[in-house]
Amino acid sequence: MILPVLQGGFDLGDENVIDVQTITDAMMTTAQSLTELGIRFLLNLLVCWLLVQFFYYPKSRRRDYYFTFMVFSSAMLLLLFMMGNAEVGVGLTLGLFAIFGVIRYRTETVPIREMTYLFIIIAVAAVNGLSPLYKLAGLTSDAPHYELSTGSLAVLGVSNLLVLGLVCALECGSRKRTATRLVLYDRIELIVPERRSELIEDLEKRIGEKVEDVEIGHVDFLRDAAFIKVRYTLAKGASSSIGELTKAKDFAQ
Repeated sequence: MILPVLQGGFDLGDENVIDVQTITDAMMTTAQSLTELGIRFLLNLLVCWLLVQFFYYPKSRRRDYYFTFMVFSSAMLLLLFMMGNAEVGVGLTLGLFAIFGVIRYRTETVPIREMTYLFIIIAVAAVNGLSPLYKLAGLTSDAPHYELSTGSLAVLGVSNLLVLGLVCALECGSRKRTATRLVLYDRIELIVPERRSELIEDLEKRIGEKVEDVEIGHVDFLRDAAFIKVRYTLAKGASSSIGELTKAKDFAQ
């Protein structure tokens, strides 16, 4: 990986004084580069696996997104590492945020929770791929000497732990979890505001959930049916990844 060189020079003796500005594209040894790649890749893979396996998957049970998150995080990390330029890497990361943000708001089949985890995966890969690990320890007329920085490793580890801790606190908190479900309702005489309590009671009997709130959508008076978005309390350990799907093609995804 190409590292930035310092401005100035090291005084290593009259015969070994060399201006660092004369060295361009200073490269680490092959062993150091492979070591750096291994550290970054394994750390990124471990953090992303912990996020997906213990926080995302238990609630969503979506194997397709499990595969997507793991492969995307690894590919993103390798791409940033091979580019080896912090400015380009940051620009690429922000560009991906923008692209997937547009996709989220123009696509109905990608839930907001999945897009949020995708953003987290991108951020983790960017941190692990762009943070400096080696420092320039010395300079001779032969070649620059690099060594692994324990301080940089500690900062990188703490950064990943902060992300894991934040996700853990939000996902495993004691606050009440709610989910939404889209219902095609037949008793449209109950959708009027005056009979809201009767509507909620009827929905609780039919879907077997504690209804928190309802929102009336499209009403078809010819078929005596209405679309209702139901927000209900989600039981501990339960998931709701297809609550708003209404078409057969969406269930197959």
